[in-house]
Amino acid sequence: MAPDLNKASGSASKNEAPSKAPPSKKKEDKKDEDLSEEDLALKQQLELYVERVQDPEPGIQKLALESLRQEIRSSTSSMTSVPKPLKFLRAHYGALKAHYEKMAESDLKKYLADILSVLALTMSAEGERESLKYRLLGSEGDIGSWGHEYVRNLAGEIAQEYTKRQTEEAPIHDLIELVQQIVAFHMKHNAEPEAVDLLMEVEDLDILSKHVDKTNFKRTCLYLTSAAKYLPGPDDLVVLKIAYEIYLKFGEYASALQIALFLDNSQYIKQVYISCDDPLRKKQFSYILARHGSAFVLGDDISADDVDREVLEEIINNTKLSEGYLTLARDIEVMEPKSPEDIYKAHLLDGRASAGASVDSARQNLAATFVNAFVNAGFGQDKLMTPPTDSSSGGSGNWLFKNKEHGKTSAAASLGMILMWDVDSGLAQLDKYFHSNDNHVIAGALLGVGIVNCGIRNDCDPALALLDDFVDKEDPSVRIGAIMGLGIAYAGTQNEQICSKLSGILSDAKAPLDVIAFSAISLGLVCVSSCNEEVAQAIIFALMDRSESELQEPLIRFLPLGLGLLYLGKQERVDATAEVSKTFNEKIRKYCDMTLLSCAYAGTGNVLKVQNLLGHCAEHLEKSETHQGPAVLGIAMIAMAEELGLEMAIRSLEHLLQYGEQNIRRAVPLALGLLCISNPKVNVMDTLSRLSHDTDSEVAMAAVISLGLIGAGTNNARIAGMLRNLSSYYYKDAPLLFCVRIAQGLVHLGKGLLTLNPYHSDRFLLSPTALAGLITMLHACLDMKNIASGKYHYVLYFLVLAMQPRMLLTVDENLKPLSVPVRVGQAVDVVGQAGRPKTITGFQTHSTPVLLAAGDRAELATEKYIPLSPILEGFVILKENPDYREDL
Repeated sequence: MAPDLNKASGSASKNEAPSKAPPSKKKEDKKDEDLSEEDLALKQQLELYVERVQDPEPGIQKLALESLRQEIRSSTSSMTSVPKPLKFLRAHYGALKAHYEKMAESDLKKYLADILSVLALTMSAEGERESLKYRLLGSEGDIGSWGHEYVRNLAGEIAQEYTKRQTEEAPIHDLIELVQQIVAFHMKHNAEPEAVDLLMEVEDLDILSKHVDKTNFKRTCLYLTSAAKYLPGPDDLVVLKIAYEIYLKFGEYASALQIALFLDNSQYIKQVYISCDDPLRKKQFSYILARHGSAFVLGDDISADDVDREVLEEIINNTKLSEGYLTLARDIEVMEPKSPEDIYKAHLLDGRASAGASVDSARQNLAATFVNAFVNAGFGQDKLMTPPTDSSSGGSGNWLFKNKEHGKTSAAASLGMILMWDVDSGLAQLDKYFHSNDNHVIAGALLGVGIVNCGIRNDCDPALALLDDFVDKEDPSVRIGAIMGLGIAYAGTQNEQICSKLSGILSDAKAPLDVIAFSAISLGLVCVSSCNEEVAQAIIFALMDRSESELQEPLIRFLPLGLGLLYLGKQERVDATAEVSKTFNEKIRKYCDMTLLSCAYAGTGNVLKVQNLLGHCAEHLEKSETHQGPAVLGIAMIAMAEELGLEMAIRSLEHLLQYGEQNIRRAVPLALGLLCISNPKVNVMDTLSRLSHDTDSEVAMAAVISLGLIGAGTNNARIAGMLRNLSSYYYKDAPLLFCVRIAQGLVHLGKGLLTLNPYHSDRFLLSPTALAGLITMLHACLDMKNIASGKYHYVLYFLVLAMQPRMLLTVDENLKPLSVPVRVGQAVDVVGQAGRPKTITGFQTHSTPVLLAAGDRAELATEKYIPLSPILEGFVILKENPDYREDL
């Protein structure tokens, strides 16, 4: 029948041409002249179809609609520019709409509605949503046949219509039916992000799991987890829960576990263990938990076999960490102990600095103690504290007594850092200091015990057994050593015995302020992110009991901080405690407010809270106000969650430097140090280098320490050079030279094998204990003169909580190191990209174990093994690939 219609077209156009004489005839003709013959024919054909659609005869109408439908469909299936049929039909859109209104209800009317819906794609006015209107009035056919662009446009209009209907409380079931069709179409055509976006708009993400299959679930979940960072609560949790369920459904248990850890949900963690019945995979889960510092306890339902459960517990307790770290050190050939002089490289400087350095002052020796501890951390041997095996005369004794009073505390504790993670050997070597007559040495040994046990858990709790008795001793320095030791050894474990012991000290009216301050911090560390009501009350009462003079003391800041750590990253769960803090003495009230807010939203990227804190920083106050320091640190703590917020925070901090008061300028370098920790960005490095010559010595000290933090464990040559020059510039300024030395030690942390970055698993997970250690040290640095470079310099040891090897160590099924080739390169963000894009760029191939710098990602360069973790970081178990065939 179609040819007859075309035959008729000639006569019809001949007959009707004269009767149609619009005023702009010349213009029309000129337009028609520009068209090719083919286009002209198509235009006339379409005009004829439009006329035929308005014919009273249903048969002709049907034929014309079919023909129009064919023309439009064939041109919209792939859209690079506006398809010609849509272009030529623009003029007739109004006429077709008018005709539609006149038509009686019939299938033909629905057919016309379909066509109008597609024409509305280019024709309807902004905000009219005509495409959707006619779609809902049209037939129930397959929407995908009209092409991607049409489906995309519909999705946009549905989102607007949904919002409108929600406000009017109108029914939405017809919209949801259409959403189902669109989601199915998108999921089939690799447009998962668009499907997820639409479902988020109509608040019905549950539909997603029906449409996900094993070909697209990874890309869908990757988009969900990445989008969660930018969603307001509680939407972000809903999105993550759906990603978790999809991962479980498809047996991608390790990824599900990472989401469970992100949500801090022990039920979810347990569910992952129970759902998976492969003992090897469970071992991999345990490595992930150990890296995160999770205090998860394995129950009988997780592993019925006692032997298996013991192996899993051993991994979660991190007992193999020291062994793995030393395997890496041997492989990279850095076992040789280094002395502080190897780090200072004074011979590279001109005369004056090296002359000043040779004077044997107690402060210089104290700095050397820290440098030695940081550089040889975890190696088990050094040149100052561990005696050489061949001589029986103890080398450590001599060095210990080159330090004065509280300097001996740090010196004795430094032995703990050198033997970090090696509990048996560490406790044996620290034992000799317990018999000392000098209380400072005993305090250092107690702190050393805590450091050795940091992150390592043990069923017989050696740290608790050793430290418990010393907590109640007379001497405050011994008590502080024991209390700090407990805080570091049991960070994140929520050990009830320690909680009740330390809470008792807080309520003791006779206890000196420094003992109370360190008790509050240790309580905050042990119960980090637990929202423990009883501990919170103990700290609140301790704060209320302080006298006016005590509230002026520099150490008082540790009480609000201990309280803040209880709510680290827990968002609105801090609200009740924040209300109580408004009743505190006005000297501490605002400080407490800022600390609680910044801790509660740490690592969330919450933009509104950053704005709130910036508002507090914009006020110009008298010198005595101290609450702006934690507010500046808070900006960094919240914004460090994702790259975009991080860059914006760096820019905001630049503004604060220019316009802020002195107490803000002192905190800005520390905030920059936290934002780029163990990740030396050149722009931040330059800012800190400029501030390290600031006229205000506190700003300069903070900048120098931060240079150490951003370069921590990277051996960055540029920062090392800057610090060498600063050591010569400040050779007469003892406090600043001390800071330069500490920074030099940090840059060479663990000879370049350790990182302080609290983020791991491709920057997805944030370890609360690591962040707590960093925040504590930074809060201490807000008052450099009285705390960090004063007599409480041992607060620097809180950094041990964040120290982790920045390694990838592959192990076989028996958990023995296995060397395989891996590609290590800069990580590329592939969220929402079609196909299978490369996830790393500029890679080099190495054999494991390898070091991973900030922003690096690794992937296996062989198909012989299958990794049991989706992210190659830390300990990764490799399983032999049964389908692998060696090429002959």
